[in-house]
Amino acid sequence: MNNWKKYALGAVLVTVAGFAYVNNSHRNMPTDFRDAVIDGAALDSRFAATEKGNGTVPVPKAPAHAKTGAVDKGYIGGSDPSFGVPNRPVEWVRIEGTETRRNPDWKKCGSGKGFCMGTDSVEKDFESAKPVHEVVIKTFDMSKTAVTVEQYAECVRKDKCSKPGTGNYCNWGVEGRQLHPINCVDWDQANQYARFIGNQPGFKGARLPSESEWEYAATSGGKNQKYPWGNDEPTCDKAVMNGNGGLGCGKSSTLPVCSKTAGNTEQGLCDMTGNVWQWVQDKYQDSYKGAPVDGSAFNAGFYYRVLRGGSFRSDDTSSMRADFRNYSGKSHDASGFRLARYR
Repeated sequence: MNNWKKYALGAVLVTVAGFAYVNNSHRNMPTDFRDAVIDGAALDSRFAATEKGNGTVPVPKAPAHAKTGAVDKGYIGGSDPSFGVPNRPVEWVRIEGTETRRNPDWKKCGSGKGFCMGTDSVEKDFESAKPVHEVVIKTFDMSKTAVTVEQYAECVRKDKCSKPGTGNYCNWGVEGRQLHPINCVDWDQANQYARFIGNQPGFKGARLPSESEWEYAATSGGKNQKYPWGNDEPTCDKAVMNGNGGLGCGKSSTLPVCSKTAGNTEQGLCDMTGNVWQWVQDKYQDSYKGAPVDGSAFNAGFYYRVLRGGSFRSDDTSSMRADFRNYSGKSHDASGFRLARYR
């Protein structure tokens, strides 16, 4: 029996609608993963995929689909006739890196030249977020919001992105959801969009953020805090979550991006906690041992990709912390993404 299969037998993967969760003990699971079923039969096939190589998963070309017949304005920020409203362009926020931003509120570790990623929490949910390690972050831009339905729609119209999933809680094709985050997309689709927009004037180099960039940005530039705004527990005043009577703060859906500005980071990033989980570049590992310390992505190991931030389904506030790690190999009604780039 090879090492991957031994690991598979030693850990129980709990999967709900595409989200996987490493669970080595009985625990109270967050709503995002509740009503779980143990899918042990598929473990061998899942882990077999990781044995085919540790290179990055190639991003497939978008499949062909029927054209809408709409007039193509030809640039990001043009009109999207499928919704009949202007398509707002992606807005960038500059995130000063550790080489220029000396933050007295950083956690202290290592040489003091970077920020301390991860946690020393004793909670079982955070075992994969250890050990705490110092990461040097270069200055980069991050999109102020998660990519919206109307922004993603332009990519679909141009045959550069495949259509998102549809169904319960999916925003694609639902009237009035233009400014909601696109959801029901997988990691490949997120990369299709990043590639598309990265070829547009003014958006060169667009990509998914690395996991360390995401955590650095979500803590307002590496501050020693649990959430974008500080350490106070999430509520519907600051995050789109399962609260105030139901999913999405009682609205039973995501909300338009930047609906909860009280929860913004110091730099002005919206929805770094809640609304949709956000895909990052990195492959999932069950710890940070061997992780890059230069802000780049960790692309060795599992097929699964990392998700961060919690969603409109989250009621377990620990899963909404900036250092909490989730992962998946599929799309989900709670999965979306935002972009990053170097100028």
